[in-house]
Amino acid sequence: MHGISIREFARQEGVSDTLVRRALKQKRLMAFSDGSLDPTLVGSVWCAKNAKAANSSHSVRGSRLPANDLGYSEALRVKENYLALLRKLEYEEKSGSLIDVASVERVVFEMFRSARDAWLGWPTKIAPHVAQALGIDEIDRVATVLGEHVHAQLHELGEPQADFGPSH
Repeated sequence: MHGISIREFARQEGVSDTLVRRALKQKRLMAFSDGSLDPTLVGSVWCAKNAKAANSSHSVRGSRLPANDLGYSEALRVKENYLALLRKLEYEEKSGSLIDVASVERVVFEMFRSARDAWLGWPTKIAPHVAQALGIDEIDRVATVLGEHVHAQLHELGEPQADFGPSH
């Protein structure tokens, strides 16, 4: 029977040739007398223990990848799907249709700060008009009263809390 090289076996299996050499050394794989390997062993359980240990330490988006009982083509398909998703995210970010949360939080914070500052300056701007409408000369007193009410309202509104998490 004609075998295949260690490197070719590793390539078809989707593992490093170092892993195949280690399996040969540990007698989990047997080579032909010429050092080649039986191609029918590709996809067999010879490396299940090593592959599961290697995969259990890698995670994608918080979820574990499936154990290496996938064939090479299935593992390649999973890899390509994840790469496509990453490319899609990069495209959406570069095209402006995807915005990172930190940028949105910064913009919202600045909007609320600007609104708060405008309200804090409002009593001194409007006090002369209110005093004139009421026919009184105590502009400072009107500004103080309006300022107290604006501060109370801002305090009641509290700090802005934006929730940009996924919708429930």
